[in-house]
Amino acid sequence: MNRNRNAAWIIFSVSLIAFLSFAGTVFAETTQLTYSIFFPATHGQAEAGMAWAKEVEKRSQGQVKITVFPGGTLTKANQCYDGVVNGISDIGMSVFAYNRGRFPVMEAVDLPLGYPNGKVATKVVNDFFQQVQPKELSDVKVLYLHAHGPGLLHTKKPVRALADMDKLKIRSTGLSAKVVEALGAIPVAMPQGATYESLQKGVVEGTFGPIEVLKGWRQAEVVKYTTDCRGVGYTTAMFVVMNLKKWNALDDPLKQVFESVSAEWIDVHGAKWDEVDAAGRAFTQELGNSIIDLDPAESDRWKAAVAPILDDYVTRTKSTGIDGKPLVDNLKAMIQKYAAE
Repeated sequence: MNRNRNAAWIIFSVSLIAFLSFAGTVFAETTQLTYSIFFPATHGQAEAGMAWAKEVEKRSQGQVKITVFPGGTLTKANQCYDGVVNGISDIGMSVFAYNRGRFPVMEAVDLPLGYPNGKVATKVVNDFFQQVQPKELSDVKVLYLHAHGPGLLHTKKPVRALADMDKLKIRSTGLSAKVVEALGAIPVAMPQGATYESLQKGVVEGTFGPIEVLKGWRQAEVVKYTTDCRGVGYTTAMFVVMNLKKWNALDDPLKQVFESVSAEWIDVHGAKWDEVDAAGRAFTQELGNSIIDLDPAESDRWKAAVAPILDDYVTRTKSTGIDGKPLVDNLKAMIQKYAAE
C-alpha cells in the first residue's frame, strides 16, 4: 500500500512540476514594444526594419512582440528621435539630419566625402559610432545605424556642369543643404515624404538623394535627369534607437537577442541600400529619364567647390569643444578601408 502511495505521489509531483513549467512558459509575460519607421511600408529599408522586428520576436521565442508603424504614422520623421526619448514609441528609425544641429558629432558622417555605395556607408557609420561613442546619443540605446549610397542630383532640367546649378532650388537636408549652397544652388529643406509633390508643383527644381529615391519614393515620375556626381557623394546617417527605460527593463538574455540581431542587420541594411539603388537606376531609365556622368575635369570642379564644407565643419565644431579634424580624417580612412574590401 505504501509503495503504491509513494508511486502515486511521485507521479503527481512530476506532473505538477511539468504543469507549472508549461504554465510558466505559456503565460510568461510578453514584452510589448512599438516601432516607428519613417519610410513607407513598401520601401526596402522599411521592409528590412520589419524583418529585424520579426527576427527579434523569433529569437526571443515570443517573449518580445514588436508592433511596427511605418510611414511616419506614429511619429513623423523629424519627431521620431524625441518620440523614442519621451516614450511615444519604444523604438524608432529615422534620419539624424532631420534634427539639424542636434547631433554635431554624427553630422561628420554626412559630409561629402565620396561614399561609393550603401554597404561602405553603413559599415563606416557603425564603426564611427562605436569608436567615438558621442554623448549626444546618450539619451537612447543605439541598436544600430545605417546610411545610404552616394547622394546624387536629380533635376527637372539637365545639369551637366557646375554653371547649370546656378540659383536652382534643390531639396536637401542637413549637411546636404551646405553641398547645395557650395554648388551655387538654393537649398530647400523638407523630408522625403514632401519631395514628390514639391517637385510636381515646381516648389523645387530638383533634389539631392541616393538614386533609390527615384523608385522608393517614386520621384523618377517628377524628374527627368540624374547627375551622377559621386565624386562629392555624401551619405545620410540613419538611426535605429530604443527608449532607455524599455531597454534597461529587459533581462540580459533578451538584451543579447537585440544586440545579436542588430549586429547582423547592419549588413542587411547595407546590402538593401545597394539593392534599392540598383532598382532606382533601372526604374528611372525605364521611364526614359537620363543619367548624366560628369567627366573627370568637371568632377574635380565639384570636389573643389565642396571642399570648404569640410573645413567649415572643423572650424564650427571646434567652437563647441569638439575636435572635428580627427573625426573627418577617421571617416576618410574608413571609407578607403571598406571601399578597398
